[in-house]
Amino acid sequence: MGAQIDLVQIREKNLSASVLYQLALSAARITKGAATKLLINDRSDIAAAAGADGVHLTTSSLPTAVVRQAFGDDFLIGVSTHSLEEANIAWEGGADFAVFGPVFETTSKKASAEPPGLTGLTRVCSALSPFPVLALGGVSIDNVAECIRAGARGVAAIRMLQEPAQLIDVAEEIRRRFARKSLRDDPSMGT
Repeated sequence: MGAQIDLVQIREKNLSASVLYQLALSAARITKGAATKLLINDRSDIAAAAGADGVHLTTSSLPTAVVRQAFGDDFLIGVSTHSLEEANIAWEGGADFAVFGPVFETTSKKASAEPPGLTGLTRVCSALSPFPVLALGGVSIDNVAECIRAGARGVAAIRMLQEPAQLIDVAEEIRRRFARKSLRDDPSMGT
């Protein structure tokens, strides 16, 4: 049994369009028919042409509503957000989910301001519920349960998921922690 990761994002920002398309095409062949959905960073045109499941937009990408109109309801759209305002714009524009962060300090992104922390994550998740918000930025096995309690419907990570030998164990532990929260929220789920 594999790691059963729900979403994989190709986040190569410096590749030419041609090389990114070839990479996306290869990845789409691997994920076709799998439970894992493939998103391409920022390039909805390449995502659609390569047969990926969708796109992950940034704050400098085309507006979510434009991408939704151009590529339809079946095209999966995630949006990186850093505030309640940005997450709300993503939701109103037709995104399928928002990634919010960085929640904690992280080495992969240098924030210009103090991370919003669990308080900011709770505020966004609560205000937009049931719209799915994923926590990103400094997320680790040690704090994933806190993100879940704050209302995150999932987590996104780079560092926590970058060791292939540990990927299955990490993914299983994250699923266990989400399952425990779901059982506490709805005891009937355990029967």
